[in-house]
Parts: sequence; C-alpha cells; structure tokens
Amino acid sequence: MLTLDKIYHAAYILREVARKTDLIAAPNLVDGCELYLKTENLQVTGSFKVRGAYYKISQLSEEEKARGIVACSAGNHAQGVALAAARSGISSVICMPDGAPISKVEATKSYGAKVELVKGTYDDAAAYAQKLHEEQGYTFIHPFDDDAVIAGQGTIGLEILDQLADVDAVLVPIGGGGLISGVAFAIKQLRPQCRVYGVQAAGAPSMYESIAGGSQITLDSVSTFADGIAVKHPGDITFRMVQEYVDGVVTVSEDEIAAAILALIEKQKMIAEGAGAVAVAAAMFRKVDLAGKKVACVVSGGNIDVTILSRVITRGLVMSGRSATLVIALEDKPGQLLGVSEIISRCGGNVVQVYHDHGDTNMAINSCFLRIGIETRDQAQVDQIRAELTRAGFHLLP
Repeated sequence: MLTLDKIYHAAYILREVARKTDLIAAPNLVDGCELYLKTENLQVTGSFKVRGAYYKISQLSEEEKARGIVACSAGNHAQGVALAAARSGISSVICMPDGAPISKVEATKSYGAKVELVKGTYDDAAAYAQKLHEEQGYTFIHPFDDDAVIAGQGTIGLEILDQLADVDAVLVPIGGGGLISGVAFAIKQLRPQCRVYGVQAAGAPSMYESIAGGSQITLDSVSTFADGIAVKHPGDITFRMVQEYVDGVVTVSEDEIAAAILALIEKQKMIAEGAGAVAVAAAMFRKVDLAGKKVACVVSGGNIDVTILSRVITRGLVMSGRSATLVIALEDKPGQLLGVSEIISRCGGNVVQVYHDHGDTNMAINSCFLRIGIETRDQAQVDQIRAELTRAGFHLLP
C-alpha cells in the first residue's frame, strides 16, 4: 500500500541515479496564469520512468533479482528498467510494440537489455511480457500498476512542492496512470488545496472514459502519435487512486499536442515527445480553468522520434496559424496569380508554394484551382488574407 513515507524513501534511494529536474518558468506559453514546467524530459533516459523502475528494482529480493526481469513498454519504461537492471547487475528482457520508435528501441538495447518486439500496441506487448513471466519465471516489473513504481513517480510531486510551495494546480499526463497516481498522492497529502488534473490524448482516452463512466474500460484501439500514453486499459491501482486523488481528467487532440510541442521548441528551446507535451497542450488550449493560478505542467518525456518531428512541427504551424493553404477557384487568364499574390503580400503573408490544377473534372474548361501555401504570423492574419481575397472577388474553397 502506498504511503507518504514510501515516497520519501524512494526519493532517498533515487538520489544515486535520478536528477532533481528543474521547475522552470514559462511566462510566454499561456496568458492569464503563472506557468512552470517540470522538466522530466531532461531526466536520465529522457523521461520520468527511471524513477519508478529504479525504485521498484531496488526493492526486489535477491531471489527475485536472480530470476531476471521482464517488462513491457512503449519505450520510456523500457529504458528505465534496462538502466536500473544494468546498475543492479540483473538481466532484463523488455517487450515493446513493434511500432515503438526506433530511437527508443535502440536506446533500450544500449543499456544491455534484450528487446522483444511484439506485433500490435502496448497492451499486446504487456500480454507477451506476462506470458514470459509465467512461463520463464522472470520477475515482472509493471510500468504503472505497482505501489513501488507509483512511489518512485511520486517523488516528482515532492520536488514540485519543494520548488513551488504555493502551487495552485498541477497538470500531469496519463497513460496507465502511474505518474499521476504518485504525483497526486504526494501533493494531496502535503498540500490538499492544490488541484491535480490528468491529461490524455483524445485518441487514447482509457482513463478519461473510465473515470467518466465510474468503472474501468478497455478501448478497442488507440490512435495517437503520443506513443508513451497509448494505453487501452488503465491500471487497477491507478484507477482507484485517480478516482480518489485527481480533480479531473481532460483530453487533447493530436493537433493540440503538435502545437504544444512547437510552442515548447520555439518559446522554451525544449524538446518534448507527444506524451510529454499533453499537459502543456491542456494549459494552452484552456482545457482547465487556470486563470490567476500558479500552475506546474509535468513535461514527462523528451524521447520523440526525430523521423516524425518535422511532421509534428508542420502540423503545429498549421494549428497555430503560422502556416496555411488556400484553395482558390480561378478563371484561367493572365494576371490572376498576380492579383492573389499582391493581396497576400499587402497583408504581410509570405507565399511559399504555388500549384495550379487544371485537370479537375468538376470545374469549367477555362478554369483552374490555385492551391497556394503561405507563411503567416497567426490565425488572425490568415483570416485577414482570406477576407481580403474574398472582398476582391476571388472564390475561396473551404
């Protein structure tokens, strides 16, 4: 059973491996509140997961250690377990979904773990890890539904209160619920008036729907680039703890997550993975009332797959009104493109791409569709350009 003493003990044990990550001010991310970022993306292994994994393994008996360790993970828990096992001289097998980012797979191997790629999602990897536990006798290290793991994650709550004693609200990502269970428990024991909110990706809302319905549910599927929180079924322990200690759970869309990643890069010079940025996304897009409050967002990890980073940035630019594509139905005659570009230039936009489509069967023979990509300051400037083009007689498609 989780106690505050156990979390303090975890903090003592973790001094030898985990950083006390900075809580940094982020005054330019969200208007109307005093926002801080708990930078677990700068933690050893690039995420908070090393806290729970290391503390859990430190508490194993010699007999449990001798059997070797098996764990399941989308990537971050894998690295935490692999590091902790290596530090303790224990062999480890990590089951990961075959869609896990290559960077996370290779990082896990670099710590000396044997990686088993399992077809499907995190939950499929979890089932295979459980099978190995039963058949081979490995000691199973659960990524979230374990009191010792939750205690390790709860050390983040202690650090936040030490760094910002009068914090009013804390926003925490949720996958299976281990992180928020530990953080919420620690904070509610020491500062019960502080509000704690969980954030899930809208494409993987297992805890959100479970809390809303009053009982645990299992999603048929999950769909989000925030692979670290793509969990179909919340934990038994964590579900009960979220019910008791968390003040609310909200969701954010893929576009909102992408916009948060872009904002962290531009305004904080900080890289976050999808799962790591959901708390910031919830603050940016007003999912919770934070007006006038001191707020800490847990940036839980920074292990983003660089192969999708450019796509995430592009989506973030669109979401924040920094990039837009206009489609205009034109009569195909000289001067049309000049007229369009003059209006865009006058409004301060920058044309970066132009494409004429003459082959669409839905338009007249002497017409074309002009698809034009522009760079802009914000959504207000995009709206101004669209309004000016419409006023000049150009027909914009939705």
